[in-house]
Amino acid sequence: AFFASKVEHESKHCNGKGFQRPGSSAFDRVYTANQNCGHTYPTFLAMLWCAGLLCSPAPAAFAGLMYLFVRQKYFVGYLGERTQSTPGYLFGKRIILFLFLMSVAGILNYYLIFFFGSDFEMYIKTITNAISPLLLIP
Repeated sequence: AFFASKVEHESKHCNGKGFQRPGSSAFDRVYTANQNCGHTYPTFLAMLWCAGLLCSPAPAAFAGLMYLFVRQKYFVGYLGERTQSTPGYLFGKRIILFLFLMSVAGILNYYLIFFFGSDFEMYIKTITNAISPLLLIP
């Protein structure tokens, strides 16, 4: 909702109608940042859902909240210079990688239980609980 309101606000301050606003770099930046955030949202939801379901819900929820904060930072950084958005982008990639690795660990644990009868769920939850605070390091 914040991103959409920013796009609407910039759209009202530009002269012209529709999305063809030549020379409006402020609108272009806001619109592009909104599109970038919208394109990564389905991937984030899929990774969050898989990590929480297959591995551990608490670290996945923490990583999800961090990701939403990082996308906000990315969006606000994109409104300034494009180089200001780079830390938010890289931080977001790291969180998506963490969620992906949690999903893979959950899938591997399922197959280890299915084929060998070995359950490593407690070890995986301990490791993810220990690693999730490291996501706060920029």
